[in-house]
Amino acid sequence: MEYLSIFFQYVGQYLKTRLTYRADMVVEILSDFLFQAVNLVFILVVFGHTTLLAGWSKNEMIFIYGFFLVPFSIFASFFNIWDFTDRYIVKGEMDRILTRPVHSLFQIVLERMELESLFGAVTGLVVMFYAGDKLGLEISWYDPFIFLLLVLGGALVYAGIFISLATIGFWSDSRTDIMPMMYNIGNYGRYPVDIYNKIIKYVLTWILPFAFVGVYPASYFLKRDEWYTYAFLTPVVGLVFFMMAVTLWNIGVTKYRGAGN
Repeated sequence: MEYLSIFFQYVGQYLKTRLTYRADMVVEILSDFLFQAVNLVFILVVFGHTTLLAGWSKNEMIFIYGFFLVPFSIFASFFNIWDFTDRYIVKGEMDRILTRPVHSLFQIVLERMELESLFGAVTGLVVMFYAGDKLGLEISWYDPFIFLLLVLGGALVYAGIFISLATIGFWSDSRTDIMPMMYNIGNYGRYPVDIYNKIIKYVLTWILPFAFVGVYPASYFLKRDEWYTYAFLTPVVGLVFFMMAVTLWNIGVTKYRGAGN
């Protein structure tokens, strides 16, 4: 309850800060929307030359992309730690974090959150409903609950992977970072794994499980029976990777020796 109270206090302060500069916030939201629109246009261009891609139709691909946007937007809103090493290790802000009686990762998540990224989830839902309507998908009464569970699992997958990468900074304060490359690899998860070779498919499923953010959970709503097992594994994979990341973080904190050393 104490952590929940702190979370809402941070959210309140964040909103006050962002609403002070409303034009900047609007520009950021529009920039995100344009970026998402470009990715959607790419799918449309591909299907301008073919009707099926590895057995997936245009509207199915659009649905997967819309689903992908929802957990990704949650991740982008609360786990914006791509510059962790540079800001908190190299510049020494981790010293400040460790003087407070609250878990260090929780503090950094609150400091770096960008709630305006949640508008990407709204875009994703709109895209999903559009594609779902074109596909004639039917929704059962329990599907919204399954949707929330799968979205949470997908967001935890992303969070687990990038928190794990951030912990490298506890052992190495090199400014050379693999975060941008990993963001690009993560984009592969919004396309069906069938279109990749076996090695990439294996990597996206079990090593860097970005497929559990987009195509696997989305396959449940697309009635792709062959992927149902993977779809329902999404919360499990997300929880496992997130717990591994938190464990690595806790170990890494014990190795931190301060910016002065």
